[in-house]
Amino acid sequence: MDKKALRSQISAKKRAMTEEAIAAAGERLCAKFLACDAYKKAKSIYGYLSYNQEVRTEPILAQALKDGKRVAVPKVFDKTMMKFLWLDDLSAVAPGYFNIPEPIADGPEADDDTALVLMPGLAFDPEGHRLGYGGGVYDRYLEEHPDHPLIALCYGFQMFDKLETEKHDIPVDVVIADDLT
Repeated sequence: MDKKALRSQISAKKRAMTEEAIAAAGERLCAKFLACDAYKKAKSIYGYLSYNQEVRTEPILAQALKDGKRVAVPKVFDKTMMKFLWLDDLSAVAPGYFNIPEPIADGPEADDDTALVLMPGLAFDPEGHRLGYGGGVYDRYLEEHPDHPLIALCYGFQMFDKLETEKHDIPVDVVIADDLT
């Protein structure tokens, strides 16, 4: 299946999810993420703010702040360049690129090259290959910042045995999937 068809298939399955299913899966995935060694060792979390039916990351980011970790989330500039910005107040956001929530401020830029990055995506495989939304902003960012450990959270139906990837596609280190979706 080509990338366009796969994106369409996964997007349709996500749109079919109820808010209750999204919340329940999010709670299970949040617990798994907060229990993993990579989270415990991280001083900073570069997360993302959930959009549409994505796994809800706000509880993770809120807990990271409570745990004394620094939190940064992406902001897209000029439709092609993404920067992670420190965010101490999770409510200081507004719809940005493609209506995805991002910081209102344009800084300060996050500067922890070892921060744990929580990766969004539409599909994953056990090897960490990822199908993103097609903009390439994460791959471009990670090409310039290659030392980050990378974790993705996904619903069970987003896992595939094997994804076809391209040379520029950067895999994640760990995929945490919710088995109940």
